[in-house]
Amino acid sequence: MIFERFLPDPVATDTLAAEFARARPASAMVHLHGDLGAGKSSFARAFLRALGVTGAIRSPTYTLVERYPLPDGREALHLDLYRIGDPGELEFLGIEPELTALWLIEWPERGTGALPSPDLHIALAIEGEGRHLQAIAKTLAGEAWLGRLRAETSES
Repeated sequence: MIFERFLPDPVATDTLAAEFARARPASAMVHLHGDLGAGKSSFARAFLRALGVTGAIRSPTYTLVERYPLPDGREALHLDLYRIGDPGELEFLGIEPELTALWLIEWPERGTGALPSPDLHIALAIEGEGRHLQAIAKTLAGEAWLGRLRAETSES
């Protein structure tokens, strides 16, 4: 299943990210793709805000991973793998998958072989003055997620 949307401005991006957050399953793995400046971090930030994360939401560009507590006691992880040299480096991040409700991973191709398979593959691309978002379900949970999203956003 594929979901696509043109996002004319940052408000539209934030709104759609919040809709993705509201429709998400209890546990989710999202791979975020796009060139530098395509809006991956902005999408992740708005997604996390919609989940109730307060305070600073920092880009993990230099830290590789930022952790955010969620109301259910688990955590959301925002990873940026642009700067890793080898997928094996991920094992040193101290990630506990059983405590993680949400993974938002930028540049996931750099972690190939060391990352779990995604529920959604989300690609963002600059298009004119805005962005184009394409989400592709990669699991049954991802298909159900996009189904809920379509129902909530009247996307056909």
